[in-house]
Amino acid sequence: MTLRRGSRGPKLVATRRPYSSLPVPPTDATYPQGVTPVRRPDATFSGTSGGDFSADFAAALTSLSGFTTRPEIDIDEAPAPQRLARFALALTADVGGEDELGSGRLVVLHDPDGQPTWQGTFRIVTFIRAHVESELAADPMLAEVGWAWLIESLQRHQAEYGHIAGTVTRTASTPFGSMTDQPAKGELEVRASWTAMHHNLAPHVRAWTELLATAAGLEPLAPGVVALPRRTR
Repeated sequence: MTLRRGSRGPKLVATRRPYSSLPVPPTDATYPQGVTPVRRPDATFSGTSGGDFSADFAAALTSLSGFTTRPEIDIDEAPAPQRLARFALALTADVGGEDELGSGRLVVLHDPDGQPTWQGTFRIVTFIRAHVESELAADPMLAEVGWAWLIESLQRHQAEYGHIAGTVTRTASTPFGSMTDQPAKGELEVRASWTAMHHNLAPHVRAWTELLATAAGLEPLAPGVVALPRRTR
């Protein structure tokens, strides 16, 4: 899958090469020129608990202290679900501020005794939604590319994961009648969950924010990363 620029702007053009061959930047890739990561050294997260925090969950919260985000992405803690696991943490993310380029949610579930379907003690549930050009949303190969972005982000940040599952949804809407003066719209949604094999959750959160940035069309962290064209709203 490549991006080609024509008279009507960037366009997603299908190629037959496997998605595993998409360019992958080095793990120590820096931010683009002029983009300064936002450090949050005092970031702390409370999560929810059915009792005193377990040592692993406390370590998981600590692993997220001082994480770094792109300045275009705002991350906040949100109320976490209380019935899915004994311990939980929820984060939300917004991209682009008033431009509303995309949004996402990440939930960390922890059961010290583990759950059979997880095959582990930590389960991560993620969701991202990004606005894309309608012609891109109509391309059936976009779903495969969106899933490839998730897998490659996890691998690039060396997040130890297993038993991953999810869906990718693309939607395109075309206005008619009295609404023809409004632009056509497109969206890409990625829903996924996987088991984190270690209580260090920082690589998973970094992978999640990278997926959201890529889908929202932000400038990639290094040359060679395929990204959707940015569309302001």
